[in-house]
Amino acid sequence: MATVDSAVGVHNIPGSLRALSSLSHIDYVDVFTLRTDADAGTTPERWARAMFGDVPSIAEQLIWRGLLGLRLSRGWSPETVAGWKIAERGEDWIRLETASWFLTGNLLVQATEGRVSLGTFLRYDRRLGHCVWPVLSAVHRRLTPGLLRDAASNVRGV
Repeated sequence: MATVDSAVGVHNIPGSLRALSSLSHIDYVDVFTLRTDADAGTTPERWARAMFGDVPSIAEQLIWRGLLGLRLSRGWSPETVAGWKIAERGEDWIRLETASWFLTGNLLVQATEGRVSLGTFLRYDRRLGHCVWPVLSAVHRRLTPGLLRDAASNVRGV
């Protein structure tokens, strides 16, 4: 099983990566990185779609809409990934954005030669964010390595 490296906390994430977030203030950030032998030409958008799909799954809807109240687009669109708006992209990264009434989030997918990373950046816009996300983040950190491994299998066509 492929090893997934992780870093949690604003001070543990390189400034160059934090700079790709659109959030002026970051309350929570984590980055998970998987070494992969998938095609080096795989775009960050393809990686994002391999991770999350074109539209949110039932489980994603339960977590993202139900528990976090995130406003997601409905249906497939070339401007969204799993309901998250494609906000910006670079040569080796893509940033997805959405918000609820109590937090704002960015998902950052970066694909470089032999590695793919998923970063989660959150800003708590209301006190509820400070209460809800710390509980859910433990589950998030436990599930993300498997999400990356499954995406690598999907990208390789395994």
